[in-house]
Amino acid sequence: MPKSIWSRRHALAALAAWWMPAAQAAAESSSPGFDLQPWPRGRAAPAFPATDMTGQAVSLQALRGKVVLVNFWASWCEPCRAEMPSLQALAEREKAQLVVLTINLKESPEAIARFVQSTGLTLPVLRDPLGDTARAWGIKIYPSTVLVDPAGQVRSVVRGALDWAGAEGETLWRPLLRAEPQRTPKR
Repeated sequence: MPKSIWSRRHALAALAAWWMPAAQAAAESSSPGFDLQPWPRGRAAPAFPATDMTGQAVSLQALRGKVVLVNFWASWCEPCRAEMPSLQALAEREKAQLVVLTINLKESPEAIARFVQSTGLTLPVLRDPLGDTARAWGIKIYPSTVLVDPAGQVRSVVRGALDWAGAEGETLWRPLLRAEPQRTPKR
């Protein structure tokens, strides 16, 4: 094989070896780390623990009029830990129209308290000690966040982490402020 052809192939192979990882990294950084699942039309919101870790009563009924994000998480889940500050920031910034509730999966009150103390978390934390609440809500991926409109109707579930305080999160919750109530089909 002539030297110029080998050199050209070698140069192209080197270029491809450099370009492919860069292109793949760019594609991965532009694709979201979450997916949005619609809530089955007409399916009511399942029950969840009635009090948070401080003993405060919590219910979707009492939160009517506000968008509610119900976040399922665990302290051993790195994406959950990474997402929590954005949920905290969103709840503080939009407290007039939005509430964030968090439901911890299968951790002891002591483990939850250590996490809350070490992170400065002030969001309400409800416990799901056996995973029954997560199962009832169909949660299998952590973190997952359920979006509830001001009428108390569940609209969708976000599986995976995202920046809730940024533009990406806002595109998911802000439209719920204007959401029309879902109508249950007549039988």
